Amino acid sequence: MSYSRREFLGASGSALAAMACLGKSPRPGGTERLGKIGVQLYTVRDTMAKDFDGTLGRVAKIGYQEVEFAGYFGRTPAQVKESLRQAGLAAPSTHVDYNTVKSDWPGALDAARGAGIEYVVVAWIDDEDRKTIDDWKRIADRLNSAATTAASAGLRLAYHNHSYEFAPLQGQVPYDLLLASTDPKLVRLEMDLYWVTVGGRNPLDYFARWPGRFPLVHVKDSKGPPANTMTEVGSGVIDWRAILAKHEEAGIEHYYVEHDEPADAFGSIAASYAYLRALRF
Repeated sequence: MSYSRREFLGASGSALAAMACLGKSPRPGGTERLGKIGVQLYTVRDTMAKDFDGTLGRVAKIGYQEVEFAGYFGRTPAQVKESLRQAGLAAPSTHVDYNTVKSDWPGALDAARGAGIEYVVVAWIDDEDRKTIDDWKRIADRLNSAATTAASAGLRLAYHNHSYEFAPLQGQVPYDLLLASTDPKLVRLEMDLYWVTVGGRNPLDYFARWPGRFPLVHVKDSKGPPANTMTEVGSGVIDWRAILAKHEEAGIEHYYVEHDEPADAFGSIAASYAYLRALRF
Protein backbone atom coordinates (compact mmCIF):
# COMPACT_ATOMS: atom_id res chain seq x y z
CA MET A 1 0.00 0.00 0.00
CA SER A 2 1.29 3.45 -0.90
CA TYR A 3 0.72 6.45 1.35
CA SER A 4 0.42 10.15 0.59
CA ARG A 5 3.10 12.37 2.11
CA ARG A 6 0.64 13.75 4.65
CA GLU A 7 -0.46 10.25 5.71
CA PHE A 8 3.10 8.98 5.72
CA LEU A 9 4.60 11.75 7.84
CA GLY A 10 1.64 11.80 10.17
CA ALA A 11 1.67 8.04 10.66
CA SER A 12 5.43 7.62 11.00
CA GLY A 13 6.22 10.84 12.98
CA SER A 14 24.09 -0.33 -14.26
CA ALA A 15 23.56 3.39 -14.41
CA LEU A 16 24.26 3.41 -18.17
CA ALA A 17 21.41 0.99 -18.69
CA ALA A 18 19.15 3.22 -16.66
CA MET A 19 20.11 6.17 -18.84
CA ALA A 20 19.40 4.18 -21.98
CA CYS A 21 15.97 3.26 -20.65
CA LEU A 22 15.29 6.89 -19.89
CA GLY A 23 16.00 7.76 -23.50
CA LYS A 24 17.60 11.10 -22.71
CA SER A 25 21.12 12.21 -21.90
CA PRO A 26 22.43 15.53 -20.63
CA ARG A 27 23.40 18.10 -23.23
CA PRO A 28 27.10 18.98 -23.40
CA GLY A 29 27.90 21.55 -20.75
CA GLY A 30 30.68 22.88 -18.55
CA THR A 31 33.16 21.04 -16.42
CA GLU A 32 31.47 21.20 -13.03
CA ARG A 33 29.51 18.22 -11.74
CA LEU A 34 27.63 17.22 -8.61
CA GLY A 35 29.57 15.59 -5.82
CA LYS A 36 27.40 13.57 -3.49
CA ILE A 37 23.90 12.79 -4.75
CA GLY A 38 21.14 11.85 -2.32
CA VAL A 39 17.65 10.40 -2.48
CA GLN A 40 14.55 11.10 -0.42
CA LEU A 41 13.49 7.69 0.88
CA TYR A 42 9.80 8.56 0.51
CA THR A 43 10.30 7.45 -3.10
CA VAL A 44 11.01 3.88 -1.96
CA ARG A 45 8.75 3.92 1.10
CA ASP A 46 6.85 0.76 0.23
CA THR A 47 10.06 -1.26 0.02
CA MET A 48 11.46 0.43 3.13
CA ALA A 49 8.44 -0.77 5.09
CA LYS A 50 9.14 -4.38 4.05
CA ASP A 51 12.95 -4.47 4.07
CA PHE A 52 14.61 -1.48 5.71
CA ASP A 53 18.22 -2.63 5.47
CA GLY A 54 17.84 -4.23 2.08
CA THR A 55 16.37 -1.05 0.64
CA LEU A 56 19.24 1.06 1.96
CA GLY A 57 21.65 -1.42 0.41
CA ARG A 58 19.95 -1.19 -2.99
CA VAL A 59 20.00 2.60 -2.82
CA ALA A 60 23.73 2.56 -2.09
CA LYS A 61 24.39 0.09 -4.90
CA ILE A 62 22.88 2.52 -7.42
CA GLY A 63 25.51 5.02 -6.35
CA TYR A 64 23.70 7.27 -3.90
CA GLN A 65 25.81 8.43 -0.97
CA GLU A 66 23.18 10.32 1.03
CA VAL A 67 19.57 9.69 2.00
CA GLU A 68 16.83 11.75 3.58
CA PHE A 69 14.33 10.01 5.83
CA ALA A 70 10.56 10.47 5.98
CA GLY A 71 9.90 8.21 8.94
CA TYR A 72 12.02 5.52 10.60
CA PHE A 73 9.66 2.53 10.14
CA GLY A 74 9.68 1.57 13.81
CA ARG A 75 13.47 1.58 14.14
CA THR A 76 15.15 3.17 17.12
CA PRO A 77 17.65 5.97 16.43
CA ALA A 78 20.52 3.61 17.28
CA GLN A 79 19.19 1.01 14.82
CA VAL A 80 18.83 3.64 12.10
CA LYS A 81 22.39 4.82 12.66
CA GLU A 82 23.74 1.27 12.49
CA SER A 83 21.78 0.48 9.32
CA LEU A 84 23.24 3.58 7.67
CA ARG A 85 26.73 2.54 8.73
CA GLN A 86 26.31 -0.93 7.28
CA ALA A 87 25.01 0.50 3.98
CA GLY A 88 27.78 3.09 3.78
CA LEU A 89 25.27 5.93 3.62
CA ALA A 90 24.97 9.30 5.34
CA ALA A 91 21.63 10.83 6.32
CA PRO A 92 22.00 14.60 6.66
CA SER A 93 18.27 15.20 7.11
CA THR A 94 14.85 13.82 7.99
CA HIS A 95 11.27 15.00 7.42
CA VAL A 96 8.56 15.65 9.99
CA ASP A 97 5.21 17.39 9.69
CA TYR A 98 4.20 20.67 11.31
CA ASN A 99 2.02 18.85 13.84
CA THR A 100 5.18 17.23 15.19
CA VAL A 101 6.72 20.67 15.68
CA LYS A 102 3.67 21.65 17.72
CA SER A 103 3.29 18.44 19.71
CA ASP A 104 6.61 16.60 19.99
CA TRP A 105 9.49 18.75 18.80
CA PRO A 106 11.89 17.62 21.55
CA GLY A 107 11.16 14.01 20.63
CA ALA A 108 11.87 14.68 16.96
CA LEU A 109 15.16 16.35 17.84
CA ASP A 110 16.19 13.52 20.15
CA ALA A 111 15.50 10.93 17.44
CA ALA A 112 17.44 12.86 14.81
CA ARG A 113 20.41 13.40 17.09
CA GLY A 114 20.45 9.72 18.06
CA ALA A 115 20.46 8.67 14.41
CA GLY A 116 23.27 11.08 13.53
CA ILE A 117 21.06 13.41 11.49
CA GLU A 118 21.78 17.16 11.27
CA TYR A 119 18.65 18.73 9.72
CA VAL A 120 15.06 18.20 10.85
CA VAL A 121 12.91 19.39 7.96
CA VAL A 122 9.31 20.56 8.36
CA ALA A 123 7.73 19.05 5.27
CA TRP A 124 3.97 19.48 5.50
CA ILE A 125 1.43 21.89 7.04
CA ASP A 126 -2.22 20.86 7.22
CA ASP A 127 -4.82 23.06 5.53
CA GLU A 128 -6.38 24.24 8.78
CA ASP A 129 -3.07 25.70 9.95
CA ARG A 130 -2.50 27.90 6.88
CA LYS A 131 -5.75 29.55 5.88
CA THR A 132 -4.72 33.21 6.39
CA ILE A 133 -1.63 35.41 6.31
CA ASP A 134 -1.88 35.65 10.09
CA ASP A 135 -1.61 31.86 10.16
CA TRP A 136 1.60 32.09 8.13
CA LYS A 137 2.96 34.73 10.50
CA ARG A 138 2.31 32.34 13.37
CA ILE A 139 4.04 29.58 11.42
CA ALA A 140 7.09 31.82 10.92
CA ASP A 141 7.19 32.61 14.63
CA ARG A 142 6.95 28.93 15.53
CA LEU A 143 9.70 28.03 13.06
CA ASN A 144 11.97 30.66 14.61
CA SER A 145 11.29 29.27 18.06
CA ALA A 146 11.73 25.65 16.97
CA ALA A 147 14.95 26.50 15.16
CA THR A 148 16.32 28.10 18.32
CA THR A 149 15.55 24.92 20.26
CA ALA A 150 17.15 22.82 17.52
CA ALA A 151 20.30 24.95 17.57
CA SER A 152 20.62 24.51 21.33
CA ALA A 153 20.56 20.74 20.70
CA GLY A 154 23.26 20.99 18.03
CA LEU A 155 20.77 20.49 15.18
CA ARG A 156 19.27 22.59 12.40
CA LEU A 157 15.72 23.23 11.22
CA ALA A 158 14.75 23.57 7.58
CA TYR A 159 11.42 24.13 5.84
CA HIS A 160 10.36 22.17 2.75
CA ASN A 161 7.88 23.69 0.32
CA HIS A 162 5.10 22.34 -1.83
CA SER A 163 3.17 24.56 -4.26
CA TYR A 164 0.63 26.00 -1.82
CA GLU A 165 3.20 28.44 -0.41
CA PHE A 166 3.33 30.25 -3.76
CA ALA A 167 -0.40 30.90 -4.20
CA PRO A 168 -1.04 34.57 -3.33
CA LEU A 169 -3.00 34.97 -0.11
CA GLN A 170 -4.42 38.31 0.96
CA GLY A 171 -2.01 40.07 -1.38
CA GLN A 172 1.09 38.24 -0.15
CA VAL A 173 3.05 35.15 -1.14
CA PRO A 174 3.38 32.89 1.93
CA TYR A 175 6.79 31.56 0.89
CA ASP A 176 8.14 35.10 0.60
CA LEU A 177 6.68 35.91 4.00
CA LEU A 178 8.45 32.92 5.53
CA LEU A 179 11.78 33.95 4.05
CA ALA A 180 11.36 37.54 5.21
CA SER A 181 10.06 36.65 8.69
CA THR A 182 12.39 33.85 9.74
CA ASP A 183 15.91 34.25 11.07
CA PRO A 184 18.35 33.40 8.24
CA LYS A 185 20.91 32.25 10.79
CA LEU A 186 18.49 29.67 12.17
CA VAL A 187 15.79 28.73 9.65
CA ARG A 188 17.05 27.14 6.45
CA LEU A 189 15.01 26.22 3.39
CA GLU A 190 14.83 22.94 1.55
CA MET A 191 13.58 24.03 -1.85
CA ASP A 192 11.60 21.44 -3.75
CA LEU A 193 12.50 22.44 -7.28
CA TYR A 194 9.51 20.64 -8.78
CA TRP A 195 6.93 22.27 -6.53
CA VAL A 196 8.35 25.78 -6.82
CA THR A 197 8.13 25.37 -10.60
CA VAL A 198 4.56 24.05 -10.40
CA GLY A 199 3.80 27.06 -8.21
CA GLY A 200 4.74 29.32 -11.12
CA ARG A 201 7.97 30.65 -9.62
CA ASN A 202 11.59 30.61 -10.76
CA PRO A 203 14.09 29.09 -8.31
CA LEU A 204 16.81 31.36 -9.66
CA ASP A 205 14.87 34.43 -8.52
CA TYR A 206 14.84 33.10 -4.96
CA PHE A 207 18.53 32.18 -5.06
CA ALA A 208 19.38 35.73 -6.14
CA ARG A 209 17.08 37.43 -3.63
CA TRP A 210 17.93 35.21 -0.65
CA PRO A 211 21.42 33.84 -1.32
CA GLY A 212 22.69 31.12 0.95
CA ARG A 213 19.30 30.19 2.43
CA PHE A 214 18.87 26.88 0.57
CA PRO A 215 21.33 24.22 1.81
CA LEU A 216 18.97 21.40 0.78
CA VAL A 217 17.04 20.85 -2.46
CA HIS A 218 14.71 18.21 -3.87
CA VAL A 219 15.57 17.33 -7.44
CA LYS A 220 12.49 16.10 -9.27
CA ASP A 221 11.25 16.86 -12.76
CA SER A 222 7.99 17.87 -14.44
CA LYS A 223 6.64 17.09 -17.89
CA GLY A 224 5.25 20.61 -17.96
CA PRO A 225 1.84 22.27 -17.83
CA PRO A 226 -1.01 21.83 -17.61
CA ALA A 227 -0.75 18.50 -15.78
CA ASN A 228 2.83 18.94 -14.51
CA THR A 229 3.20 15.19 -14.37
CA MET A 230 6.16 14.21 -12.21
CA THR A 231 8.89 12.37 -14.07
CA GLU A 232 12.47 11.21 -13.74
CA VAL A 233 15.13 13.91 -13.55
CA GLY A 234 16.26 14.87 -17.03
CA SER A 235 13.14 13.62 -18.81
CA GLY A 236 11.08 16.76 -18.14
CA VAL A 237 11.14 20.50 -18.76
CA ILE A 238 13.13 21.83 -15.80
CA ASP A 239 16.48 23.36 -16.80
CA TRP A 240 18.79 21.54 -14.42
CA ARG A 241 21.97 23.02 -15.82
CA ALA A 242 20.79 26.58 -15.18
CA ILE A 243 19.63 25.75 -11.65
CA LEU A 244 22.66 23.72 -10.58
CA ALA A 245 25.06 26.29 -11.97
CA LYS A 246 23.80 28.61 -9.20
CA HIS A 247 24.44 26.15 -6.38
CA GLU A 248 27.02 28.37 -4.69
CA GLU A 249 24.72 31.39 -4.72
CA ALA A 250 21.88 29.29 -3.31
CA GLY A 251 24.14 27.69 -0.71
CA ILE A 252 23.17 24.13 -1.74
CA GLU A 253 24.96 21.36 0.14
CA HIS A 254 22.64 18.37 -0.32
CA TYR A 255 20.70 17.23 -3.41
CA TYR A 256 17.89 14.70 -3.01
CA VAL A 257 16.27 12.95 -5.95
CA GLU A 258 12.58 12.25 -5.41
CA HIS A 259 9.53 10.95 -7.26
CA ASP A 260 6.30 10.87 -5.27
CA GLU A 261 4.50 8.12 -7.21
CA PRO A 262 6.93 6.27 -9.50
CA ALA A 263 5.74 3.31 -11.53
CA ASP A 264 9.03 1.56 -10.68
CA ALA A 265 10.68 3.16 -7.67
CA PHE A 266 14.17 1.72 -8.15
CA GLY A 267 14.10 2.18 -11.90
CA SER A 268 13.11 5.78 -11.32
CA ILE A 269 15.87 6.63 -8.86
CA ALA A 270 18.44 4.78 -10.98
CA ALA A 271 17.50 6.79 -14.08
CA SER A 272 17.57 10.10 -12.18
CA TYR A 273 20.93 9.23 -10.63
CA ALA A 274 22.42 8.35 -14.02
CA TYR A 275 21.28 11.66 -15.51
CA LEU A 276 22.66 13.73 -12.64
CA ARG A 277 25.93 11.81 -12.48
CA ALA A 278 26.52 12.50 -16.19
CA LEU A 279 25.39 16.14 -16.08
CA ARG A 280 27.96 18.90 -16.42
CA PHE A 281 27.11 22.54 -15.81
